[in-house]
Amino acid sequence: MNSAQIETGKVVRRELSTVNTNRKPAPYARIKKKHLVAKRIFDIAFSLVVITCLLSWLLPICFILIRLDSKGPVFFRQKRVGYRGRLFTCWKLRTMVVNNLADIKQASDDDSRITKIGRIFRNTNIDELPQFFNVLLGDMSIVGPRPHMTKDCQDFANVVASYDLRHSVKPGITGMAQIKGFRGPTNDLDSIVLRYQWDIFYVRNISFFLDLRLIGYTLQQTVNAILYKSIEADEPESKLTISPKPEIARVREVNKKMVV
Repeated sequence: MNSAQIETGKVVRRELSTVNTNRKPAPYARIKKKHLVAKRIFDIAFSLVVITCLLSWLLPICFILIRLDSKGPVFFRQKRVGYRGRLFTCWKLRTMVVNNLADIKQASDDDSRITKIGRIFRNTNIDELPQFFNVLLGDMSIVGPRPHMTKDCQDFANVVASYDLRHSVKPGITGMAQIKGFRGPTNDLDSIVLRYQWDIFYVRNISFFLDLRLIGYTLQQTVNAILYKSIEADEPESKLTISPKPEIARVREVNKKMVV
């Protein structure tokens, strides 16, 4: 890497923002305040139905399977960045052996830390079910940008300008980026940028009908995973196109010129 490239990288990093915990919701999120109230009512009702009709009998089975599979607690708790950059405790079923890297290292597809039953839970999204309690407590929503652990959030904010705009709404159990296939680890610039792009698309186009559509696609994908089908769900809003934001295009261009 030559001196000009190093200097360019320094300039870009100075320009990029970091997570701002005091940032207020974006104007387009405030304008849709009535929708957010209706969304909260739906979240509470939907969560109560899931907890009562599904988790009441499924969680005890999961408890037994986790205990038989490996030593450690049944639940995995982790601090995640939520609405307006506030930290909250996110609940999941434990899918890894107890380790000291859980809060700083993302899980990979062939991660040796993942247990046998944990891999099944991850592939079927069963490990995310306890987050319906997070929804009931008001920390999360059914649909929204997925919450990241603090280290990832800080790292991504150093790559994408205005990354904290995705915190203008509550994080969700499922989201637009996940429906579009962006799950698992973020190993490169494109995976970070494209997830952010879809998250911001959701924030800007948030609506009750979009939420219902994303929930429907999530259920379809989950059922397919449980039944071991390779049928891919059709992408929602497939007729809509999104142009990368100017700062994203700038980050991509600069990174192409830099030698890693």
